[in-house]
Amino acid sequence: MALTDLAIRNLKPAEKPFKASDSGGLHLLVNPNGSRLWRLKYRFEGKEKLLALGSYPIVTLAKAREKRDEAKAQLADGIDPAKSRRESRIAAVATSGNTFRLVAEEYLDKLRREGRAPATLAKVEWLLFFAYGDLGERPISEIAAAEVLAVLRKVEQRGRRESARRLRSTVGSVFRYAIATARAENDPTFALRGALVAPKVKHRAALIGTAQLGAFLRALDSFDGQVTTRTALALLPLLFPRPGELRAAEWAEFDLEKAVWTIPAARMKMRRPHRIPLPRQAVALLRALHLHTGTGRLVFPSVRSTLRSISENTLNAALRRMGYTTDEVTAHGFRATASTLLNESSQWNADAIERQLAHEDADAIRRAYARGEHWEERVRMMQWWADKLEAWKGEG
Repeated sequence: MALTDLAIRNLKPAEKPFKASDSGGLHLLVNPNGSRLWRLKYRFEGKEKLLALGSYPIVTLAKAREKRDEAKAQLADGIDPAKSRRESRIAAVATSGNTFRLVAEEYLDKLRREGRAPATLAKVEWLLFFAYGDLGERPISEIAAAEVLAVLRKVEQRGRRESARRLRSTVGSVFRYAIATARAENDPTFALRGALVAPKVKHRAALIGTAQLGAFLRALDSFDGQVTTRTALALLPLLFPRPGELRAAEWAEFDLEKAVWTIPAARMKMRRPHRIPLPRQAVALLRALHLHTGTGRLVFPSVRSTLRSISENTLNAALRRMGYTTDEVTAHGFRATASTLLNESSQWNADAIERQLAHEDADAIRRAYARGEHWEERVRMMQWWADKLEAWKGEG
């Protein structure tokens, strides 16, 4: 006889557990402690099995019958309901531990272990912050391209087109890490190529003419800034490194006797060590600066703390104090200056110039074979360049 709610409420515990049957293998197990547990007895592949369906009254009689019918439907399809439930639990646990935020944090830890520069890590972390609000707690395997696009559109609509483009790339890196660690099957950002408005390319302002460059060097002689700032500004056109590579330079990287500056891979954009031949003018500047900062680790320490280098804005702010606008020159622009004038001179191998700029060849096959440093030519080229700067400075 089928159970009723009234009959269930009138069931009294006994000294031993007993069953109160409903129908279709569903029954209520009444324990001596008063608990009433729904159970479904069924057969699968010839074996008798038992499936727990919850406790009464949390699971009502109607709900228990609904769960029984769901299990019977699975049996009709050749599915073991107990096994299906175990697999669902495992999947739920796996999904809860594989949210976009957790996978992204693992990816960041991987970058830290690989020795990525603090500035790179900070940039990746900053970009991922834009995604966490909408995607952070979502299982990474369930995120669709449309969801990612919605996040990118929010950034784009704020006028940050370049940030949106970089965010797509960073989110894609997280998905590819998830695929590699068997927690996702595809990268939805691949389908979003071309979906964003292309940012307007704005080249960094640079002094290209030799007369302009000579005028800058003369103006630098009368600049009354800190000795570290003045020396850094003098070395930028002379050695044309990336400003960040120069600012964070350490005295241990310089061999002034051999006239070589070796920048370790950890501080290079392309994560390869880079050697720069030092012309005699650069050696003289560094020897003079060594009298001021040589007792510390950093070549260009901040005035506030010798443990930190001059800030990212120090050099550009100094250029503004000299009277140059952002449309005329930037600290990074001296790389374009050197590249343009060295190539226009037609005296030097283009590969030697590119190697001096620490550029990576876009052609992967050519890059694999062109591993030479063109060192001897670069030594001659850097001295020629330093002498030219002196000449252009004197022409005023």
